[in-house]
Amino acid sequence: MTDLKGKVVVVTGAGSGIGRALTIALLRRGAEVAYSDVNELGLAETKALVAGKGRSSSHTLDVSKREQWAQHALDVEAQHGGADVIINNAGVAISKPFEQLPIEEFEFVMGINFWGVIYGSKTFLPLFRKRGAGHIVNISSINGMVPFAFQTPYNCSKYAVLGFSETMMQELRGEPIHITSVHPGGIRTNIARSAIGADPKMAEGFDRIARTTAESAAEQIIRGIETNRERVYVGADAKIMSASKRLMPGLTVNLWGRASRLGRSKKPA
Repeated sequence: MTDLKGKVVVVTGAGSGIGRALTIALLRRGAEVAYSDVNELGLAETKALVAGKGRSSSHTLDVSKREQWAQHALDVEAQHGGADVIINNAGVAISKPFEQLPIEEFEFVMGINFWGVIYGSKTFLPLFRKRGAGHIVNISSINGMVPFAFQTPYNCSKYAVLGFSETMMQELRGEPIHITSVHPGGIRTNIARSAIGADPKMAEGFDRIARTTAESAAEQIIRGIETNRERVYVGADAKIMSASKRLMPGLTVNLWGRASRLGRSKKPA
């Protein structure tokens, strides 16, 4: 069991959604939080919400830019004396058929969803070594196990995050640095509506089936950190889909692929 009170937690993508909810929930537990986002407006909103709720610091950070990470670590160390946990949460989605997807947009998603996780983990591992312990939390997705149609870069990035996390679990087995891979199902955030190329009908359908709030997701993730769990499935849908994928892999992928194709309002041009 890990007590987060007094621990320094680094959270990316904190300008909205799960990242903002994590920041607020961690401060309630007495943790210090260094929260960041590339969206300065969203970051300012989070800053206003957490004012007076505990010790925290706000940072503008584009997780896809490797050169920004070194300075981020220096800033966190200067303001908090080090770090104990990093939650690699920042993410973005694109919803387009692969044939119509510019390679630059594919690279954009991978830069944030995958390389952001790599850069964050690589940058903060030395700070954990200084502390003698640490915890890396990587937000994958149920899409990292069950891919949906028209979300190729998102699916690939989340599969890659899972692969990276499981590899690090093996490399750090027996050491005081823990790895947690998080797999949310449908979470009521703006990611579906804000996805590049988002189809209105698909976004509305997502809103209807997304039963888990960002606040509930944050609590489930934090409990996973506190209990040093290697995998956290957020929401009943994620738990059901992951179990189905283990038992009936081909059928599960085909069924959800068909459902995601039917969800589009019209055939892609």
